[in-house]
Amino acid sequence: MNEETLVVCGNCAAVNRLLAGKPASEGKCGKCHAPLFSGHPENVSAAAFEKHVSRGTVPVLVDVWAPWCGPCRMMAPAFETAARELEPMVRLIKLNSDEEQALAGRLGIRSIPTMILFRGGNELARTSGALSATQIVSWARDRLRLTSA
Repeated sequence: MNEETLVVCGNCAAVNRLLAGKPASEGKCGKCHAPLFSGHPENVSAAAFEKHVSRGTVPVLVDVWAPWCGPCRMMAPAFETAARELEPMVRLIKLNSDEEQALAGRLGIRSIPTMILFRGGNELARTSGALSATQIVSWARDRLRLTSA
């Protein structure tokens, strides 16, 4: 993490500044005191999604899904496992395309599940279809050029 690391809380969407030299994995939200990285991808609203992507300095991997989608439900545990491995270097969130249809449309979602990786407020990469945890981690690391922990 660099000196100016901003992390959006997955619980209350407050923007938090992490101090250099302190482990990001131990960070807590200054507003709600929840851990900033829990290894659990939060379901987010359109407003929280925008905040994560535009205000946070940590890359964001979003899983766009819907409750009726079988492949989405199959991939959910894998996305959860990937969060435990990728955090705190990457923030993993989930966006329900049924609840946030306007945002899903603006993102150009044509099939689900779709994962989109953002860095610096910009889309870096996307992929559609259910993946295993290993595939999710490899896909994100390859695009961000991250090395294994």
